[in-house]
This record gives sequence, C-alpha cells and structure tokens, in this order.
Amino acid sequence: QVQLVESGGGLVQTGGALRLSCAASGLTFSVYSLGWFRQAPGKEREFVAAISSGTGSRTTYSDSVKGRFTISRDNANDTLYLQMNSLKPQDTAIYFCAADLTHFPTTRALPYDYWGQGTQVTVSS
Repeated sequence: QVQLVESGGGLVQTGGALRLSCAASGLTFSVYSLGWFRQAPGKEREFVAAISSGTGSRTTYSDSVKGRFTISRDNANDTLYLQMNSLKPQDTAIYFCAADLTHFPTTRALPYDYWGQGTQVTVSS
C-alpha cells in the first residue's frame, strides 16, 4: 500500500521559513517524479514545484514561488522536501505531495498517481 505523509507545516510570520517533508512508503521511490501542490480555501489546487525521478536533476517551479522555494529529494530515505523561504500570506494553503511514475516532472495534477493528505501552512501578516 502506497503512502505519502506530509509534515512540517505550521504557523509562521511573513518573511519566515518552513521546511516541508513528505515520507513515502510502499513504492520504489527513486523511479517516481515528485511534486508539491497547494490549495487555499475556496481556490483550486495549484502546482508549486516538481522534481524528476532518479537524482532529481530537473526541477520546475511556479512563478509565484520561484526563487523562494526549493524542492529536493532524498532517495536513501524515501523523502521529498520543500524548503520555503520568505513566506508571504498568499502562501497560506494546504500543501500536498504527489508521486508520478514518469521521469520528467509535470506541473499538471492529473498525471500524478499518488497523493498525500496534506499539511497546513499558515503565514500571518
């Protein structure tokens, strides 16, 4: 049974930082490209960042987080990370990790095969 479990969310002030983790089990972690998405209240789920399978040599980010967020992966520990710096109130959302059995990361939610339950990030002004 595949499980993706996010952690690391919380309440932080504007300009602060958080590091999200996504622990995976039940799948061959290294062969999956991985992504982070978020969903704010009353809004659709949106793409945040993604990383290719294997060494994670290819990454892609949404324009809204580029330069502030960094996605990375640790295949030895089956864990995905999202380092979030310079946080803004508009970053407030539930953050989800997802796994896609392809090499190249995609920004679209539909291709992802597995999803976590999400972790709440709240940025106060």
